[in-house]
Amino acid sequence: MYSTIKTQTLSMIAEMTASPKPSYSIDGQIVQWSDYLKQLRLTVEWCDQQIARNEAGVEEITVGRS
Repeated sequence: MYSTIKTQTLSMIAEMTASPKPSYSIDGQIVQWSDYLKQLRLTVEWCDQQIARNEAGVEEITVGRS
C-alpha cells in the first residue's frame, strides 16, 4: 500500500519538475506549486517511514467499533 502511494507520488513529482508551473492567484485563492511540491516530498518521506516500520516488524493494531 505505501509503496503504491510512494510510486504515484514520485510520478507526480517527476511530472511537476519536468514542466514547472508558475504560482498564481485566482478569485483570491493562491496556488503555489512550490508548496504543493514540498507536500508531495513530505508524502514520500512519510511513505518511507511507514515502509521502514513494516520491514522492522512493527505491527499497528486497530480496533473498529460500530
